[in-house]
Amino acid sequence: MRKQLIIPLALLMLVMAGCGEKMEEKPELTPEERTQLYQTAIEGARNQEMNEAVPVLTSPEEDLAPAVLGLLGVTEEDLSCFAIAVSPVNIKAYGIAAILPADGREAAVVDGLQAFIDRQKSNFQQYLADQYAIAEQARLETLKDGTVLMVMCEGSDEVLEHIKTTIEAGT
Repeated sequence: MRKQLIIPLALLMLVMAGCGEKMEEKPELTPEERTQLYQTAIEGARNQEMNEAVPVLTSPEEDLAPAVLGLLGVTEEDLSCFAIAVSPVNIKAYGIAAILPADGREAAVVDGLQAFIDRQKSNFQQYLADQYAIAEQARLETLKDGTVLMVMCEGSDEVLEHIKTTIEAGT
């Protein structure tokens, strides 16, 4: 009796296993593809005015890159790839960074970005209450794929979710 039940159950399990959803593994993104994904995610989360006013940096060779990386407390050696949009003038609490840290450099990237957030809060605390409030709401998060994402802008929660969703869909 047991054998009669075991065989049909085993066959049923085999059939059911074949019916399950198969997860397709996506190929790993190249650094160039990931950089483009980051840039697209950031630009898609902003309006046209911000895209024109604060361009997204994607290469350490860009003119403003050394100053912006220094402002964020990260070095070229800390980064595998990135897309960063930061207001270089200290009248606006604004910065968005999507960074894939180099191997073993995640702590340096997170520490640098947290120091940037803390500096912005300190800078605006005494003289621009609205910008201080924006800095206070800054978000810093590490995504499942290892991307370190910092968002400091108006509507930071919504902007972070838009960028995060775009990156996770593309990786």
